[in-house]
Amino acid sequence: MRKYITADWLFPVSEPPLRNGVLVLNDDAVILEYGMREAYPPDKLEIYNGTLVPGFINCHCHLELSFMKSAIPEKTGLLAFVKKVVAIREKFSKKQQQQAISDAEKEMITNGIVAVGDISNDTRSFFQKQKGQMRYHTFIEVFDLGPAGTKQAEETSKQVFAQIPRAGGSSGSITAHAPYSCTPELIAWCDTFSADQGKLLSIHMQEQEEENRLFIEKKGVWVELYKALGADFSWFEASGKNSLESISQYIGNDSTLLSVHNTNTRQEDIDAVHRMDKKIIWCFCPNANLYIEDKLPDFRLFKNEHCVIGTDSLASNHQLSILEEMKLIQKHSNIPFETLLQWASINGAKALHFDQDLGSFEAGKKPGVNLISAMNMRNMSLTNLSQIKKLM
Repeated sequence: MRKYITADWLFPVSEPPLRNGVLVLNDDAVILEYGMREAYPPDKLEIYNGTLVPGFINCHCHLELSFMKSAIPEKTGLLAFVKKVVAIREKFSKKQQQQAISDAEKEMITNGIVAVGDISNDTRSFFQKQKGQMRYHTFIEVFDLGPAGTKQAEETSKQVFAQIPRAGGSSGSITAHAPYSCTPELIAWCDTFSADQGKLLSIHMQEQEEENRLFIEKKGVWVELYKALGADFSWFEASGKNSLESISQYIGNDSTLLSVHNTNTRQEDIDAVHRMDKKIIWCFCPNANLYIEDKLPDFRLFKNEHCVIGTDSLASNHQLSILEEMKLIQKHSNIPFETLLQWASINGAKALHFDQDLGSFEAGKKPGVNLISAMNMRNMSLTNLSQIKKLM
């Protein structure tokens, strides 16, 4: 039986928006077609006030940290934040952790998210993922802090990777954590391993300025941290270049790098990776950037780039909502809603290799259907009152 859903506006994403557009779906929520309201029988229309958009793609999340919600103070800076995560990570019971993880997934579903690029250091979120209620690309995240830990990091990550739930079309790969926590050998190994898993990496990048300082002159807080840990840091050699350009040489040109956060990324960094002919996707989690560093990326630099949106974790965010991330980006840039919607839907689906089914209203796809209310349609923008409702 066909279902006919219509609203004030319909954004297919793959084509220009339609005023009073109608979305036609079958009982399995698969898109059959879409068109103008006058082409369909009025008595069969399910009419809503608002804007119809495809399900959102959350390209960066740490579902396994959901139990840390409100446990870490805001605006402490990245180093203090990381230390706090490590300090309290095992101070919650298994029951508390699992309930928080389950609740977090439910929150994402309620907020119209249909797929997630999720960071996992271990298997603690896998019990929820194996239920197949959402589609995940699980990034098994590794770090070695020096050559002595490289082999162990590789072996441990392969063991976790083998257990990734594949329910509902989910997938996975192994990725390096960040430039300051991984040796070049480990980054290169992750790239090689990912060659058989869609050639997709996700690395926390330029989240604070001290990261660039480390690579330019081997000075700053990250050097002091290694000293405090008693770790051998003699292996690290400053390249004289920013971190993104420095580590890109260890990633193949046929691989795709999901560069996450980019709070301190500059035009010179963008130009450098393009000169190197790297396949790069820029992922923004602005609410988390404010939560941790109280700083945002310069979104204006990325208008012509392939960009996606994430939420980061509930350890660093008050909610898991792509719509709220879109609102914040819009507030601090002049990026139009149509572009932000592409970042939140089809760009994310392409990044995670889920675009065959998700990301846009096209015949044969099952992308999910969201309704955004209280938009300013005069200038096609979100408002503070805009909310999301998952319809299908």
